[in-house]
Amino acid sequence: MPVVEGAVLLGDAAAADLLPKRPERGHKGSFGKLLVLAGSLDYAGAALLVCRAAGRSGVGLVTLAIPESLQPLFAAKVLEATTMALPEDDVEEVEPEEALARILDHDHDALVVGPGLRPGLATRELIAALLAVPEEPTPPPAVLDAEALRSLASTDRWWAATRRHAVLTPHAGEFGRLRAGSGHDPEADGDLVADDAARARVTRAAAEEWGQVVVLKGARTVIAAPDGSVAVAPFENPAMASGGTGDVLAGAIGALLAQGLDPFAAARLGVYLHGLAGEAVRERIGDAGLLASDLPDQIAFARKRLAALAPRSRKPVGFGMREIPAPAGSPAAAEASRPPTVGRRS
Repeated sequence: MPVVEGAVLLGDAAAADLLPKRPERGHKGSFGKLLVLAGSLDYAGAALLVCRAAGRSGVGLVTLAIPESLQPLFAAKVLEATTMALPEDDVEEVEPEEALARILDHDHDALVVGPGLRPGLATRELIAALLAVPEEPTPPPAVLDAEALRSLASTDRWWAATRRHAVLTPHAGEFGRLRAGSGHDPEADGDLVADDAARARVTRAAAEEWGQVVVLKGARTVIAAPDGSVAVAPFENPAMASGGTGDVLAGAIGALLAQGLDPFAAARLGVYLHGLAGEAVRERIGDAGLLASDLPDQIAFARKRLAALAPRSRKPVGFGMREIPAPAGSPAAAEASRPPTVGRRS
């Protein structure tokens, strides 16, 4: 049952309807380019998890942007992703203006910003500039997680200066800091861990106030849009309570944004694929011991499961299934076009 008026409980059929199309003749450029601004020396794993999850969620190209002093380290760790060095003021500390210019010059369809970033004034300035950039047309959408959310929580009325569509992915603690930074008393919001009605109600209010899609993570994750739409995921999985699972979710949603889904659709499908992946791991190992690195591969399998629910549109392939016509003008094509002869003796 819905936990708040108008809320929709997500299921397989609804999630399958959100899957982006995969043209038979598509290439890597057809399926989006994602730019990931994440990671630091202490939190290298966060960036790597985002990149792997994005790739397993179907995006065509991933680029990881990191401070130039760290580029050799990350370049040796990512296989499918490329890396982009961001100019620094000091070791691991980006120079905001130069870094912004390099990011804006990069061709991408969506961003993931925040997982594992080093805290500091330079990071805060860069995030504020990325959100306020007055590009025309509207700049590519972004997923904001972890350090990006902490930066927003310390910025007065951050949403008023934001020009970029975004999906915010806070856990309950981060959400409470964002609400406090917006002038609300988090204590008045209620229990945002166990009270599903309170979680849905307050997430909807935050999305409407901030004008952005908000994903309140946790058991029965809530996804709310600025127009008041609310969806709730059905998953309650204690195995998912381990470090890095949120980074995987950020990568999945970012990949779906890059593939052309709008922020609310990308958030709903990303949450659902992430939840299905967690359930698949839980079935094998139980309710403890899940590692975030277990999830990306399972996201791909979860997508396959949902795709099987869609109407079959692929042409059959394989021996004996169909003939490939001969090229026009070839001898074989000429022979095939001749009318059959009847009663001719050999």
